[in-house]
Formats: sequence, C-alpha cells, structure tokens
Amino acid sequence: MREIRLRWLLLGELFSSIGMSFIWPLTTIYLHNHLGISLTQVGVILLFYSLANVIGSVIGGRLFDRLNPFYLTVGGVSVSLATMLVLVFSHGWPAFPIALLFLGFASGWTLTMVNSLGTTIHSRDGRYIFNMLYFAQNFGIVIGTAMVGFVYSISITLLFSIAASLFVAFMVVVLSTYHVPAVMHRQVHEKETQTVTLPKANRYIMGTFFISLVIIWIMYEQWNSNLSVYMTGMGILMRDYSLLWTINATLIVVFQALLNWLSNFFTNLYLQVYAGIFFVALSFVTLIFAKDYLHFVIAMVILTMGEATAFPAIPAIVNSLTPTVVKGKYQGMANAWASLGRALGPLFGGLVIDYVSYTALFIVAAVANLLVLGLNVLIITRNRHRVTVYK
Repeated sequence: MREIRLRWLLLGELFSSIGMSFIWPLTTIYLHNHLGISLTQVGVILLFYSLANVIGSVIGGRLFDRLNPFYLTVGGVSVSLATMLVLVFSHGWPAFPIALLFLGFASGWTLTMVNSLGTTIHSRDGRYIFNMLYFAQNFGIVIGTAMVGFVYSISITLLFSIAASLFVAFMVVVLSTYHVPAVMHRQVHEKETQTVTLPKANRYIMGTFFISLVIIWIMYEQWNSNLSVYMTGMGILMRDYSLLWTINATLIVVFQALLNWLSNFFTNLYLQVYAGIFFVALSFVTLIFAKDYLHFVIAMVILTMGEATAFPAIPAIVNSLTPTVVKGKYQGMANAWASLGRALGPLFGGLVIDYVSYTALFIVAAVANLLVLGLNVLIITRNRHRVTVYK
C-alpha cells in the first residue's frame, strides 16, 4: 500500500513551522509593549493558548485512530489558515488573544496529525522519521525567526499576510500529496482502540516521559517568555534576544544531522533522552551566572544540545512502545503533556520572579530538570528489559 512520501510530510511541517514562527517569538513583547498588557495577564493568555494546544493534541490523537487522517489534517490546517486571515485585518485587543486560542488548538491538532502520519511510514526507521520531523520543524524556525523581526518592523499586517500564505502552501501540500492509500484506506475499528491494554513496563516508561515533558517544558518556557523581559531589562536589544532563537534553530539543524549520522553507530534512544535532559538542566545553571550576551549565547547552545537530543527521541520511543491501533492517541498525549508544560511555564515563572527573583527561577529550573533525569534513569532501568516493542 502506497505511503506518504516522507519529503512531503517534512515540507508540510516546514511551512507550518515558518508560519507559526511569525507569531510566537513576538507574542509576549507585542502584548506587553504594544497592547499594554501586564506580564501576569500575558502569562494567563499564554496559559489558555497552550491549554487550547493540549485540547487539540488530545482530541486530534484520539480521532486519528478512529477517522480518516487526511480529512482531519485538512481540517486542522483550515483553522490555522482562517485564523491567520482574520489576523491580517484585525490584530488588536481582544482579536489577537482570541486568535491565539484558535491557533493553539489548530497547531496542537496539526502537529499530532503530522507525527501520527509519520507512524504510517514503514519504509523508514521510526527514529529517522522523528529526527527529520524535528529537523524540519526547527529549520522552519531558523527561517521564521530570521525574518520576523525585519517584517515586524515594516508592518504587522504584512507579517500576518505572509504567515497566511505559508498555510495556503501547507494546504496545497496536504491536498496534493497526503491523499494516499495508506492514509485513505487506514481502517481501525473503534472497538479495537478501546480494548488495547499495554504492558505495564510500556505504560510506566511512557508515563514517566509524560510527567517529564510537563516539567521540562515548564522550565524551558522561561526562555520563550520571561527571559525576553530579563534580557531587555539588562540593556540587551530585542533583536539580540530574537537572534538567540535563530542560533537555537540553526544549531538544531546541525545537531539533527549529527544525530542521524551517529544513529548508524548506537541504537540506545534512552541514553539520548538522559543526555538531553542533563544539558537542559546545565543551561539553567549557566543562566545563573549570565551577566552579558555571550553567556546567554553559551546557555542557549547548551539548551539546544539538550532539546535536539531528547525531544525527538521521546516520540520515537513512544512510537515503538505502542501498537498501530493507538499510535495516534499516544502521539497526541506526548504533544499534549508538552503543551501543558508550555501552558504552565509563563505563569509559573512570573510567580517565582514576582515573589523571589530571576536567579531563584534558574536554580529551581536546574534542580527540577536534574530530578527529572534521576526519575527517568530509575524507571527506565527497572522496566526497559520488560517492554514490548511494536512496529
């Protein structure tokens, strides 16, 4: 049965990533500096954005196992496209935060669809597929973050117009290349999805991953939200903060190429997860001592090593621990738990900063990630030899 070509799945993810990269880097600054919203209110808005992402991920994943993924993907892209078109003409208050809710739901839904469609490709190794999807996502961020500051300085309307055009391109890719037999004739009976019972070892490891994703993303989200205010408060320009994300995404592209090469020599994805969590923790240790831009760059390089190593490995392991009839459900759950962390992150960080300090926040983030690392080593070591591996 003919499968989706991986290159078309990657191209769709690339367009989506560039489109969303025109929105998220500017959300906090746009709401705070241009719409006059307090940082606490921004935290609440980002909370609801990410909760919408959680809902989209969970519902999308469950429906993937029951309905036709092609039409579900078309639906998700349509919502994103319609929302971007609305933002072209109306992007003030409250239009912008309301639009963020729709974008959050649609992006969670669509990312779950793309990851789940990746599990239908059997002609490639699952590890390679998820590495390349993560590569495409971050290559899109390289392009998006490199352009967003320049476009934003010209016109916010132009920015949303370009974002909308990218989702038009994504829709064209979906309509012309995702309509293949492996997707259109994928038949899964609802009764089967309800009766599947995973082995305990599989459930313990995936449960540990889901808890880990929440905590790691709560801490990681400080880079996306509160750190912009921290750095600009130290006299560092907004464009230099934006450049950190270009560095981040560029290095992810490099690290992904390196990981794909290294996969020829080692197959233990769990070690990849351990190393990734350790580097994320180390990045926050570096932030404690960061007083100039160079130290922030070093911290970002370390953070990037962590996320490039751990984040694509987790969905690849989840894929190997779940049978075909529930792959969508668990890919959706992985995305949902990560989104829950993103939802809580800005608010959590804002509270710590308001009541203690930025330094305290960095210490808490470092310790939390190290505890997560210890939990993963403990649970995986105890259960790995008892897991059932699926194709």
